[in-house]
Parts: sequence; C-alpha cells; structure tokens
Amino acid sequence: MRFKDVFSIIGPPMIGPSSSHTAGAARIGRAARQLFGPLPKRADVIFYGSFAATYEGHGTYAAIVGGLLDMATDDVRLPDSLAIAEQSGMQADAITGKGLFPHPNTAELHLYADAGDEKPAFTLVGTSIGGGNIEIVDIDGFKVKMTGNYPTLVIQNADAPGMIAIVARLLQQHGINIGTMSVDRKSRSGEAMMVLETDEDFPPTLRGELAAYDEIHSVRFVHIT
Repeated sequence: MRFKDVFSIIGPPMIGPSSSHTAGAARIGRAARQLFGPLPKRADVIFYGSFAATYEGHGTYAAIVGGLLDMATDDVRLPDSLAIAEQSGMQADAITGKGLFPHPNTAELHLYADAGDEKPAFTLVGTSIGGGNIEIVDIDGFKVKMTGNYPTLVIQNADAPGMIAIVARLLQQHGINIGTMSVDRKSRSGEAMMVLETDEDFPPTLRGELAAYDEIHSVRFVHIT
C-alpha cells in the first residue's frame, strides 16, 4: 500500500468514534456513491465480522449511509445521516451477513435504482483496514483492488486484445502516470474490468475519448480523499 503522508496512517479528519469503523466505513459508502452516480433509491448494507457485531454502537451504519449521501469523513452531518437519507428519498436497510468475508471489517453494498427493484443495479464489497484506509475488493462481481487514496479510473470493457494498451496510451498522452492497476474478467472474451489508480487527476475530455471505443462499455471516476 502506498501512503501519501502521516494522515494516511493515523487516519483522516473525521467524526468519530473510530477510524476503522466510522471513517473507513464512510469512505466505503462514498466510493460506492461515486461509482453508482445518482443517489440510490434503496441501499442494502450487509455487514460481516466485526462490522456485524458493532455497526450500531460504533456508528458504522450511519457512516456508510453518510458516504452514500456523498458526505466526507469529517462531515458534521454523519451522525444524522439515516434521517437525512430518509428525507432525501433513499431507503436504507442494515443486514447482518453470514458466510466467508475477506476482512473482519467488511461491508457489502447493494444499490437499487428504484426501491421496488428485485435485483440491485450496483454491488460493491469494501473492507476497512485501519486508520481510515479502505480496500474495495469487488465491484459488480469483478475482483479488484482500489484504495480510494488516489484519482481512480474504473473501466468495464469487452475482454479483447489491446484494451489495456489503449487505455494506457490515452493516459500517457495526457501525462497521467499509473500507480497501480488491477484487472478481472467474468469469462474469456466476455466482460472485463480494469481499475487504475493514478498520480494525476483526469481531464474532462478523457471520458469521451475512452467511450469512443466500442469495446469500452462504461467509464467511471473515483476520488474520495
């Protein structure tokens, strides 16, 4: 893991009580919101491990919902996020998960475009690994690694030869350096995803340049610090 400064270790400015259970949770929710786009009409928040045991007392549930409302870790409204979500038209439900999970502080988010939908429009699994730091390990069923500490480009594309090279060349043309990359695919020649963390922000024209390729199906940006 790359740390930018001492605050990446001791945790970000935050509304407490815990950097892992509150600040990290808020960042997981905010990453999900930036990837999803609009305010979801419904959110199922499934907690595992330590999160499942303490999500009420440590404010984890309120923090994730606050993140879904695009609140930062130090937003004074975080403790009131459940009421604000209801006022904003987002239904949220906390669920205790069962089975295997990748880290003791794990949350799985299912976001719905309409409250009555049976299947979520978007899913994400995030872990809070300490000091407010997180790892997003699953996006819509793709196994990835994303920290949210840097400008991040998330691309869903056809699993076709040369796709990574196309993206890397466009970033090079804009003077953008790739710090980390993770890739996954559902099947050979099927759907794939690449997640690239970079050292520079993305220019406004990049989305259109990437979307011009038929093999690229979606382009999303995340920057939650």
